[in-house]
Amino acid sequence: MPDALDATPYDALLLLSFGGPEGPDDVVPFLENVTRGRGIPKERLKEVGQHYFLFGGVSPINDQNRALLDALRKDFAEHGLDLPVYWGNRNWAPYLTDTLREMVRDGRRRILVLATSAYASYSGCRQYRENLADALATLKDEGLELPRADKLRHYFNHPGFVEPMIDGVLESLADLPEDVRDGAHIAFTTHSIPTSAADTSGPVEGHGDGGAYVRQHLDVAQLIADAVRERTGVDHPWQLVYQSRSGAPHIPWLEPDICDHLEERHAAGVPAVVMAPIGFVSDHMEVLYDLDTEAKAKAEELGLPVRRSATVGADPRFAAAIRELITERAATERGERVTPCALGTLGPSHDLCPVGCCPARAPRPAAAGADSPYA
Repeated sequence: MPDALDATPYDALLLLSFGGPEGPDDVVPFLENVTRGRGIPKERLKEVGQHYFLFGGVSPINDQNRALLDALRKDFAEHGLDLPVYWGNRNWAPYLTDTLREMVRDGRRRILVLATSAYASYSGCRQYRENLADALATLKDEGLELPRADKLRHYFNHPGFVEPMIDGVLESLADLPEDVRDGAHIAFTTHSIPTSAADTSGPVEGHGDGGAYVRQHLDVAQLIADAVRERTGVDHPWQLVYQSRSGAPHIPWLEPDICDHLEERHAAGVPAVVMAPIGFVSDHMEVLYDLDTEAKAKAEELGLPVRRSATVGADPRFAAAIRELITERAATERGERVTPCALGTLGPSHDLCPVGCCPARAPRPAAAGADSPYA
């Protein structure tokens, strides 16, 4: 048996994700949850839902989270980490509030939260914290004893997150025809967000010019590009590009879009492209539709060979990284000296989101931060 790892003071881990429909009848209600408060008509939601209907109304994200849960539990058991793992979603069952209620009734009083978003941004961090605060407020209204919830730091530059993506790019390059392989361009993709949200991502002192969101993605892209060069001997050109824009046309969002980028690279004479979705933890709908369907159709129209590299998903190295982040944070909370693990030039992210980090347009309470009402 492995030596027991100490998670004290924590008594549970909560996997907190976005959620997704699991059948055609779920699609519109799910989108209503996602867009609640924006006044979007149901007919418009049905149009948006066509992406899901192409795949039988089922988002892959829930099955991918189940696979990650299995990987985490397996890794914890193999390494002597006695920490139960729960799962709650922001927008679909199992809902976050229901899961937190279950955790309280199971006697959990100090929990760690793993969000399925690796980078700093309002939608990728603070919005999760706001939903966590909303759920805790509901439990408080029900008279339940509230647990303390701490969020694991951003893991974009942890080796267990980066190494699987390096392997994915190498495998995609190897799958290209030999005559275009060495000249292939790498398009590192992530979710586009409004430029205003990017500029205010991360701590206040780093706001402006894309903020932490763009800097963190560029650092990961450089890490992968450097590793590919070291392992193949080929220095592939690369660029950070964006996908999955969903906002009003008059609001500036991060660009270029992946499909525009493919057109531009083809016009410049690039012989092939590897699309590497570094901004996504798993192959969920934005990857399956925006890359595997829409972008690949654009590449076919252009006659441009493309490959799409794998996301991290439930890779055992990622599960191990989460275990390491847990024991690192637990040791810090116990007052022990810790050397956080991080690659690249940016170093490890903060454990506690500071005031003003990734602010919303309208202030709302957010848990697991320096401004949390539930410290």
